[in-house]
Amino acid sequence: MSTNQLDKKSQAWSALFSEPMSELVKRYTASVFFDKRLWLADITGSLAHAEMLAAQGIIGADDRAAIERGMAQIRSEIEAGTFEWKLDLEDVHLNIEARLTQLVGDAGKRLHTGRSRNDQVATDVRLWLRGEIDLISDLLKELQTALVDVAEKNVEVILPGFTHLQVAQPVSFAHHLLAYVEMFARDAERMADVRRRTNRLPLGSAALAGTTYPLDRERVAVTLGMVDDKGVAQVCQNSLDGVSDRDFAIEFTAAASLCMVHISRFSEELILWMSQNFGFVKIADRFTTGSSIMPQKKNPDVPELARGKTGRVFGHLMGLLTLMKGQPLAYNKDNQEDKEPLFDTVDTLKDTLRIFCEMVGGQLNPANGQKEGGITVNAQAMEDAAKKGYATATDLADYLVKKGLPFRDAHETVAHAVKAATSHACDLSELPLAVLQGFNASIEKDVYECLSLRGSLNARNTLGGTAPAQVLTQIARHRTRLA
Repeated sequence: MSTNQLDKKSQAWSALFSEPMSELVKRYTASVFFDKRLWLADITGSLAHAEMLAAQGIIGADDRAAIERGMAQIRSEIEAGTFEWKLDLEDVHLNIEARLTQLVGDAGKRLHTGRSRNDQVATDVRLWLRGEIDLISDLLKELQTALVDVAEKNVEVILPGFTHLQVAQPVSFAHHLLAYVEMFARDAERMADVRRRTNRLPLGSAALAGTTYPLDRERVAVTLGMVDDKGVAQVCQNSLDGVSDRDFAIEFTAAASLCMVHISRFSEELILWMSQNFGFVKIADRFTTGSSIMPQKKNPDVPELARGKTGRVFGHLMGLLTLMKGQPLAYNKDNQEDKEPLFDTVDTLKDTLRIFCEMVGGQLNPANGQKEGGITVNAQAMEDAAKKGYATATDLADYLVKKGLPFRDAHETVAHAVKAATSHACDLSELPLAVLQGFNASIEKDVYECLSLRGSLNARNTLGGTAPAQVLTQIARHRTRLA
């Protein structure tokens, strides 16, 4: 057999071609060295396909048994690291199929009956991504739990709430952390929604037009767990759409981008809070680095890098959108470019969530079963900072409104009081009662309760407010939800 014949024999297509693929094109078009991570999904989908082919009488029981035997060996080889991935075979699918045929002969060749690589790869990516979404959902739950744990310990700690990065009103530090719990809860909801649309079966669409074989696609969907919450098979209903749709990958990357936005916002606050100018929190040394020249430095590298990696995920989203925007139906080779951005988005999000879970919640000490490390809170520094910037000015305005003054007039009155406090370099709560009464005669001694940080906090006792009583209610709600 000639060299050309050998080269063509290693490829999946027919003898139509008169010359082998060039080495340059082979390297340019091959995907095996990044899509081989789909191997388990590929085997799982193939086994479900083989089971259905046998049930439909399209292949024999002996062929099905041989395929299962061969796939078991291939799985063992891949797990042991002895499987030989070949560039000549282009991708994960052909590598596995070629090895299967080598192991079990003609039965391996019959496996591809009624399917194409087009619907095969679409199925594999969906199966793989479904599993990754489940892992990410677990990590989102773990991160929310870690934040709730820290919040529960700091319900009474007063933090300056900011708008425009200016001191605005005092809030409970726990209340502040629970804002991120809400964000990550929405992220988890989005992931669940993306999973629902990802969990649909394209297999059986074949190359683009369906197949002449009497496939039972619903059977395959049920075998693979591609069902709704009532157990009804979820199957792509249009063969053209089934092989070419990558909405699920784009949706996932969009949801991942939003999740990274929330991580990045939290990172920015950690970076600010850890600086000497704030000094609100510390994180364990294992999440920081030093300086090559300044021995006093502890740099918040993990939050900074997470903030940077957010842009990387955004880029993947734009790449996938651009990839799909000009494609005619049905499958095009462009779609090979969906995998690396999707894979990297999954890896980046998983790694970031995993490290934030430990950075926030600490590490389990097997000796005592307690989590240690995590975020350390400097409550005094937070409270001292809350005393700057006249954080209770709005409380004084509310006090005057309750005395009958229209809010806009109360706002103007308090502005004069703040101006006086500024000129005396003191807080509003430190102005003598006589001075305060000079701005409005209705002010009485009880004003000092509303001007205190604690009084301001406790006053906001409405649903969603920062009062400790409300925060505790929210913590209990999150505990129940996350249980």
